[in-house]
Amino acid sequence: MNETVAEDKSSPAVLEVGAVSKSYGTLKALDRVNMNLHKGEFVALLGPNGAGKTTLFQLLTGLFVPDDGTIQILGHDIRRSPVRALGGIGVVFQQPTLDLDLSVRANLVYHCRLHGIPRTEAKQRITEELERLNLVERAADPARSLSGGNRRKVEVARALLHNPGLLLMDEATVGLDPGSRASLVDYVVSLCEQRKISVLWSTHLVDEAERAHRVFMLHKGNLIADGTPATLTAKAERNNLAEAFLSMTGVTPGPSDNDQILTVKGSN
Repeated sequence: MNETVAEDKSSPAVLEVGAVSKSYGTLKALDRVNMNLHKGEFVALLGPNGAGKTTLFQLLTGLFVPDDGTIQILGHDIRRSPVRALGGIGVVFQQPTLDLDLSVRANLVYHCRLHGIPRTEAKQRITEELERLNLVERAADPARSLSGGNRRKVEVARALLHNPGLLLMDEATVGLDPGSRASLVDYVVSLCEQRKISVLWSTHLVDEAERAHRVFMLHKGNLIADGTPATLTAKAERNNLAEAFLSMTGVTPGPSDNDQILTVKGSN
């Protein structure tokens, strides 16, 4: 992705996180984290395992509440107006959530029913999403018959059926082969460019973060940097984003399944 930022900063932020903190006993999982996303913006939340990414996503999806701070989604405070706030997001979790015994279409119909989408409108939306992914011919097939990459794409389609303004992707490429991983990233980037959906993409993979308009670097519960990949690289006076992350955190890139990932020095 080039350095031209596509988001619309003239409009209110789609997501506003203000000084959010969360602890589990003596463990400070998040420490006064601030961030915002605007319409059409693709933002990567980059950090190694244990950085606090999962905790942040749990707060954004209403699974837990922050100890301190505020979260607003599409202008709705998640504590005061949880139904409206959460109704504005679509989520693809790290762990697969399709019912593998149901057909692709049945999985999507079930989601539409949960959101109260009328049957005729649901049918139209499902067809449109599957057409965009070239999966119409697989609509009647059981989900288990799909490749890992196509299952993920169906999960993205499902997350978009109720027309959310914000799409949360939580380590969504884990377990995918490099080709499927690249295809999924390309599709989500196109959602920002063509449909002006805002995306927060949680990842520990540097090459995925390099596709983002902006990168939030999260380390030990602290947001340590926010900027374009090029800006962060230049600020750290390094050659690339991986080296910049290493200089800021002591976390070094290492190979895994031929991908460039981040692993903590000395960790197993």
